[in-house]
Amino acid sequence: MAVTRQPEVEQDDAVESVDYSTVKFGTLETLEYVRSLTDVGAMTRLLHECIAHQRSLDSDLDTLLSQRTELDRNLVDLQKSAEIRRMQIRSAERSIRSTRILVLMIRESSFSSPRSSSKKLLTAIDRRDHPSILRFVQLYSPLGMEEEGLQLYVGYLKKVIAMRGRVEYENVVELMEHGVTQVNFLGCLTHLFKDIVMSIEENDEIFRGLCGEDGVVYAICELQEECDSRGSLILKKFMEFRKLARLASDINNLNLLAGGAYERPDPREVEIYVEEILSLMQLGEDYTEFMVSKINSLTSVESELLPRATKAFRNGDFSKVIQDVTGFYVILEGFFMVENVGKAIRIDEHVPDSLTTSMVDDVFYVLQSCLRIVISTSNISSVIAVLSNAGSLLGNDYHEALQQTIIEPNLGARLFLGATALNNMDVSCEYVLKLKHEIEEQCTAAFPAPLDRERIKSCLSELGELSSTFRQLLNSGMEQLVATVTPRVRPVLETVATIIYKLTETELLHSVETNSAWLQPLMTSNNYDSFLLLVIDFIVKRLEMIMMQKRFSQLGGLQLDRDTRALVSHFSGMTQRIVRDKFARLTQMATILNLEKVSEILDFWGENAGPMTWRLTTGEVRLVLGLRVEFKPESVAALKL
Repeated sequence: MAVTRQPEVEQDDAVESVDYSTVKFGTLETLEYVRSLTDVGAMTRLLHECIAHQRSLDSDLDTLLSQRTELDRNLVDLQKSAEIRRMQIRSAERSIRSTRILVLMIRESSFSSPRSSSKKLLTAIDRRDHPSILRFVQLYSPLGMEEEGLQLYVGYLKKVIAMRGRVEYENVVELMEHGVTQVNFLGCLTHLFKDIVMSIEENDEIFRGLCGEDGVVYAICELQEECDSRGSLILKKFMEFRKLARLASDINNLNLLAGGAYERPDPREVEIYVEEILSLMQLGEDYTEFMVSKINSLTSVESELLPRATKAFRNGDFSKVIQDVTGFYVILEGFFMVENVGKAIRIDEHVPDSLTTSMVDDVFYVLQSCLRIVISTSNISSVIAVLSNAGSLLGNDYHEALQQTIIEPNLGARLFLGATALNNMDVSCEYVLKLKHEIEEQCTAAFPAPLDRERIKSCLSELGELSSTFRQLLNSGMEQLVATVTPRVRPVLETVATIIYKLTETELLHSVETNSAWLQPLMTSNNYDSFLLLVIDFIVKRLEMIMMQKRFSQLGGLQLDRDTRALVSHFSGMTQRIVRDKFARLTQMATILNLEKVSEILDFWGENAGPMTWRLTTGEVRLVLGLRVEFKPESVAALKL
């Protein structure tokens, strides 16, 4: 070994003793000398001398070229001088070409020769000797080999990330093979993303030093390839571990199979899978958003690089696998919502000190939770799908459950049950609008893109229509409830028809309170007010019909006016709604029946009505006037109304 190493030692000593100022660049002797170099320090020093020589030539050439204008003016008289000038330029060009050849030869000797530092760089990369790698990479810029240096350095980073990712992945696979039920796929993917992000952040200065911001984009795209390959493997292994394809198929086939012959998936297990999927989706979205933002923040990048780099994230292999995972999430989330909403409906029960049953709060809590979680992923496709599922559940299963409570044949005999059912509907109308408002606010913050907002707006409009649907159902149920109460008030009203008119409002009001006031603590304020208004409608219409069949003196008309005012005053105290309009027609009848003579109606009719809006038609006015015993029929008929 000593014999073979001795020449190298002597050669190194010889190189060290060379006087570089005597080197004649552009000669064959110098080229031969360059090929013999093996010491990095000697190469670097010779390179510096070469660069200095090149700069000197450039300076001389610039000097010569600066004289071109003067030489051109004297070209005719200085032909010989011009010839000399051309010879000098040719000589300078030959020197420059020789210098450039020398630089290429230095590059070749330094980085292509088996004995060169390139071999040492590759060895350092294999050993992951980071300080040495950085030292070698810094030599590429002086040599004008920035792109080669960038490629080698990024390749080294990819190798480090790939090796660490492979170790993590193999640990996951080993745990799966040993039957472990809890495998940390999220941690595995997190470490991969962290390695990529840290490589970009910590080496930003190196990338920029080699190729500017283009170097940063190049590094991001290259390292993203590791995300596409290793990240995709992690997600695929997760889907295999949780058997998501089979589970999704089972869920999709639920409606096609007989219930007794098929075991439904456990919702608690599905919930665990959903949470795992959401965590992986959120992690992927955060990583992608960070990297795309990093790309978009660069301002001095070639125009075609930015869309190409962004596309690498949005349309790469990792993104495609994420879409597969998202598809499974939508199916599992839909099943989870259906199961929990169905369970809430099945176990519906009265809640102490509550005006509604348990179903209402439980159903809307499930929907609210699922929607809040999916919006947090910032995945528009998932949000649209889950939002559509939620609307379908409310419009079908939940609507049917509400409807069943008011179509029972004995609902009329079970006023307590009827009041609670109506409360469920009233609160549901409120909850739907509240849910719509909350989703709209959350989506506005999560999805700034106009197209995404339009898609969400379309789904929300369908959700808002459900409030009207529930309100219609509520009105139908309210009519049924009123129909159970009004028959108990009717006998009191009928007594009016059998006697000369003298309405005793005390008896009527007592009957109303006896048959309806007890419902007030059992109903929501909105429902109770609506219920009272319907009862009032019934009373007023019945009184109008009875009054139209009786005869009145002027004193009788005065009594009708007093009793009507008493009814308005009392019912106004029973509800927060305005009831005066309900008695408008009855009040106007009393006004007509109090007139001194037939012609006085003209003081209140037509142009003389002032602020009064007549609710009675012309025919009804003539009919009421005809109820007064003192008014002659021919006088009423002669009126020009």
